[in-house]
Amino acid sequence: MREIRGASRTDAGVHAHGQRVAFDTALDVPPRGWVLAVTRHLPREIAVRRAAWVSPGFSPRFTSRGKRYRYLIFRDPVRDPFLEGRVWRSASFASAEAVDRARREATLALGTHDFAAFRASADERTNTVRTLRACELSEDPGDPRLLRVDVEGDAFLHNMVRILVGTLADVARGRLAEGAIPRALASRDRRDAGITAPGEGLYLMQVLLDDEGESPWPVP
Repeated sequence: MREIRGASRTDAGVHAHGQRVAFDTALDVPPRGWVLAVTRHLPREIAVRRAAWVSPGFSPRFTSRGKRYRYLIFRDPVRDPFLEGRVWRSASFASAEAVDRARREATLALGTHDFAAFRASADERTNTVRTLRACELSEDPGDPRLLRVDVEGDAFLHNMVRILVGTLADVARGRLAEGAIPRALASRDRRDAGITAPGEGLYLMQVLLDDEGESPWPVP
């Protein structure tokens, strides 16, 4: 086995349901064998959920057509120990009016824009234009205390989703006036966007690939 090629990195505290990795090997082990054997050697917090054959040199990072993230907000005045480290407990979205403000604001992020104002200071990439295909707020059907923010785009800057969510929170609670997202997009100034939401509420849900590989196990 040579180097492992990942699809993306995550910040401390961020979770991943659908991280993708690839590697080259000379071993003739079927996908089922890789899933079961590798998972035995991983910490309890990590598991291989699926494996498939791909062409030598395949890189999920450079063949991705986009990613889906989900941010979970816990709307309860009392913390839940079973959700500790998995959600952001925030009162910003406590009322229906606050959620409506955030929903209206979220639609203003859709499309192709320069998201320079929505990145961490450590992100020094010169190309900051990204396309968002979805930015939606919905109540979790299994737990009405949870508000989900689902974001899908072609690519993301460092902390981009967390700053988007923080901006929605600031608009929801009235710290920022509605229209904050287009103002920040136009100015490209980080100070015009909202706070950076904490990492523990963010989940990488899916890396979208055109090639899902051959002979997968388990079969989707």
